[in-house]
Amino acid sequence: MTDRLLLDTDVLIDYLRGNDNAIRFLENLQERLCVSVITFAELYAGIRNKKEQRVIEKFLAAFDVLAIDQVIAIKGGLFRKEYMPSHGVGLADALIAATAEICKARLVTLNQRHFPMLDVIVPYKSN
Repeated sequence: MTDRLLLDTDVLIDYLRGNDNAIRFLENLQERLCVSVITFAELYAGIRNKKEQRVIEKFLAAFDVLAIDQVIAIKGGLFRKEYMPSHGVGLADALIAATAEICKARLVTLNQRHFPMLDVIVPYKSN
């Protein structure tokens, strides 16, 4: 078992929006918490103003950031090719899955359907 968790964007959004389940889950973790650079892009794409940007920047500073290299890019492309037809896996999710696998981290997500290639942790039911 790994001591690293890769947090998917949906869990972080819930936390930032004050979801009690997300707050309870994240604040009780003992593992090393990581995010993909893809999650950075997804969070920044949703920023509505400078205040929100500052909150997100401060929040993300608490996590280890996992970059994408050639090995992860290839694995992500193969995941998307294999699982897009059956599960609707997009490139962003495929790259996050590849990052988790290559970096030996367990993926924490609310969207188990987009990650059939991994044994993910679904920490709570989404509202």
